[in-house]
Parts: sequence; C-alpha cells; structure tokens
Amino acid sequence: MDAVQLAAVLAAIVLLASVISVELGVTVALLELTLGVVAGNIFHLGSAGWLDFIAAFASIVLTFLAGMEVDPVCMRRRVKASVAIGLVSFIGPFVVASLASYFLLGWTTRASLIAGTALSTTSLAVVYAVLIERGLTDTSIGKLLMSATFVTDLCTALTLSAIFIKPNLWFPVFLVVSLALILTLPRVAPWFFGRYGDRVIEPEIKLVFLCLLVLMVLANASNGHAVLPAFVLGLVMSRHYSEHREEQKRLRIVAFAFLTPFFFIKGGLNVSLGAVGANLGLLGILLAAKMLPKIGLVYPLARRADRRHGTFATLLMSTGLTFGTISSLYGLNAGIIDKTQFSLLVTVVVASAVVPTAIAERWFLPKAEREQGTDRRHAYAESEEYV
Repeated sequence: MDAVQLAAVLAAIVLLASVISVELGVTVALLELTLGVVAGNIFHLGSAGWLDFIAAFASIVLTFLAGMEVDPVCMRRRVKASVAIGLVSFIGPFVVASLASYFLLGWTTRASLIAGTALSTTSLAVVYAVLIERGLTDTSIGKLLMSATFVTDLCTALTLSAIFIKPNLWFPVFLVVSLALILTLPRVAPWFFGRYGDRVIEPEIKLVFLCLLVLMVLANASNGHAVLPAFVLGLVMSRHYSEHREEQKRLRIVAFAFLTPFFFIKGGLNVSLGAVGANLGLLGILLAAKMLPKIGLVYPLARRADRRHGTFATLLMSTGLTFGTISSLYGLNAGIIDKTQFSLLVTVVVASAVVPTAIAERWFLPKAEREQGTDRRHAYAESEEYV
C-alpha cells in the first residue's frame, strides 16, 4: 500500500472514530486507539515514514496545548498536591514494574529498567484530550490533573535520560535554544500576533509550529526530548492565549482535526495481538505492575486534593501513551528489549490509555458546568475572605 492509499484508509478510520464518538459520547482518542489496533492486526496496516513524523509532531503539539491550558497561578497554589501526586504516580509503577520484570519475568536489568520507565508514565496527551473534549480544562480538577501529569512525565523523561541516554555536544545547544524560546516567545507573540494574526493564512499558528519543530530537530540531534520544553513553552504562553481565545481555538482545531488522530491511530498500530495472545500471563503481570501502584498510591492523595473527584483523577493518572511508547521504542532500537517485549510493553501502555479512561468517563466524569460554577463560588469566597 503506497502513501496515498494508506492516508486515505487512515482518513476513513479517523472519520469513523469521530462519528462513533459523537453517537456514543466516548472520547475520540480512545476510539482512534482501538481502531488503530484493529486496523493493524486485522487488516495488517503498518506505519510509514510520513505517519511516524506526523504522530511525533502531534505529540509535541498536544503537549504544547496542554501546557497552554494550565493556569500558572492555580499551579503555584496547588503545587504541593501536584508534585505529590505526580511523584507517587511515577515512583510506584517504576519500582514495581522494574522489580516484577526482573524477578518474575526474568528480563535483564536494563530491560527491566526500560519496563519500569515505560510503565511509570501518565499520558499527557490522553489526559488533555479527555479534559478538552469534556470542557474540563478550565476547572480546578482539570488544572490539577495536567500539573500532576507534567510532574510524572518530567520524572520519566529525566529517568530515561539519566539511565540510558547519553547526551552529546548538541545537548547544550538544545538547552540554550529551549530556554531562549521560552523567554522570548511570550514577549514576541503579542506584537507578532497583532501585526500578522487574524488572517486566513494563520501566521501565528505557523510561528508556534516553527518553534516546536526547532525543538524537535535539536532534541533529536542531542538525544533529548522535546516534550518537556514544549510543555513549558505552552505554559508561559498560557496567559497570552487566555486573553486571545480565538487564536487558541484555531490552534486547537488544526491539532484535533488533522494531527492528533494520526498520533492515536499510530499508537494502536504498534500493538501486535499475536505476540500478546501468546504471552497473556506476562501481559497480566505487567499491567498489574503499572495499574496497582498507580491506583493504590495516587488515590489517597487525589482524594485529599479533591474529595469529590479523587477516583476520576486517579484513573486518568493511570493512563499511559506518549512517553511509554517513546521509552519502549528506545529500548527496542537500542537492542535492550526484543520485539515481543516491545509488543507487550506497548500493549500495556495502550490498554492503560483505553481502560481507565473509559471507566472514568462512564462512571466518574465530572459535569463541566457544575465544576465551573463550583470554582467560581470558591474563587468568590476566597476573594471575600481576603478582603
């Protein structure tokens, strides 16, 4: 199947996922993941160079958008809860999955550490997709979730880099350019968007995409990760976009109409049901090693931070996708794990994206209007108390 044929088939899958999402009220990301698994295993669809690139770029754009939705004031106010939830969300699965892989599955030390790293993640992409579709990004619980997810993924990225990846001479350049973009873009954006924005050719979106692509180029050259500076870049731009909602809306439309569907479908295409079916026992051990410590350690802290939505927060913090896939793919390419181990890890990562999210949306989903009203009342009460 050539590139155009594959693109047409995937476009049909994307449209089908959107229609089913509207009809059933299920987050479209879950359907795209699921249909990606079906397409890869039943119809034997594989990836392609252009799909790999779009999926990688989409993950960076999603991370930028997630950072853009975080309220820095709220993040500072709830920094203890965010850091505590994010840390235990990383440490628990990392330790348990690493030990389980080594002692129960008989994997090598390095392969076990790859498993621990891959299964320690929380998917910022999945969390953000759920929150944006359900209108929860501006709520207290939504902001807490994105902040905590960032902490978890920061720990995962640092661990992967510290244990396995050896930065080269490009790494200082990557750090300097990342810092320069984070410091200058919020200052340049008001002038640039005012001078060139609000046009059908969307120069402001092109400027953001250029910055993200520069980060990706330097990250690849330096053996680093563009996800974290992309999140911080979105975070420092959050104030600008809160004052320019139409620009924010247009950027979301571009991302969710074209980029993110291919990211989620690509995640599903990575799953080999044949390898999984032959190793169901191993799959169960790995899935338990990720989910049990996530739920057991996160729930008490999430309930303390938000009593009404502790279960919802815990389930979303148990998801995985972006960094889990990145870590697994790194292990495969470096020869640390084999294809069967890779398929098992990616299947657990995808399952953790689908199952907890489906449960959270079906039985524990907060009502956006109610949450926004509650947040406004709390803000008013705090202002009255301050006065």
